[in-house]
Amino acid sequence: MGPRLAELMPKFSSQDRSTRIAIVDENPVRSAIIETGLREAGYADIVRIGETAALLKRLDALEPDVVLIDLESPSRDVLESMFTVSRTVRRPVAMFVDQSDTAMIEAAVDAGVSAYIVDGLRKERVKAILDMAISRFNAFDRLRRELAEARTQLEERKVIDRAKGILMKARAIPEEEAYALLRRAAMNENRRIADVAQSIITAADLLR
Repeated sequence: MGPRLAELMPKFSSQDRSTRIAIVDENPVRSAIIETGLREAGYADIVRIGETAALLKRLDALEPDVVLIDLESPSRDVLESMFTVSRTVRRPVAMFVDQSDTAMIEAAVDAGVSAYIVDGLRKERVKAILDMAISRFNAFDRLRRELAEARTQLEERKVIDRAKGILMKARAIPEEEAYALLRRAAMNENRRIADVAQSIITAADLLR
């Protein structure tokens, strides 16, 4: 995937009418319903994709901000394929289906589909569904980033604690002094404390 679809993007806004929206639908009548609803809501940058073959490549080239997928009566294989799209594009994804079951709804949630609409394809609802998809995406994206940051901080704390232990043993110094050494080295080398700590651990492992 290209850099725009692969990276975490800034928060989307449903009020931004310059938003590029991709409609994925093999049925031109149904995709026209979605497009009409969007245009009546003030959106102009709309791209209709009538084939699902090589869809990820198409989306990568188009770089949409939001993806709306209408599947009418999809097979389980097609649904799972679209769930793969949702996991990959890291964009708000709203999916319209005519019928579904509990397992597929749960699979849609697991795949990160922002809005999974069963038997709700009406042009009057498109704007509200778009808003919901963007809002949910932003909320989950914020949680995902907070979780990633927490995990990173925890791993860095473990690295720093291990490096302190190495310094304490090697120099027979207390924990506070070991941490001060790490901090001073980080400042002198213009590096993060966690990076300095990792270097100490790597050097200690080599000397074993």
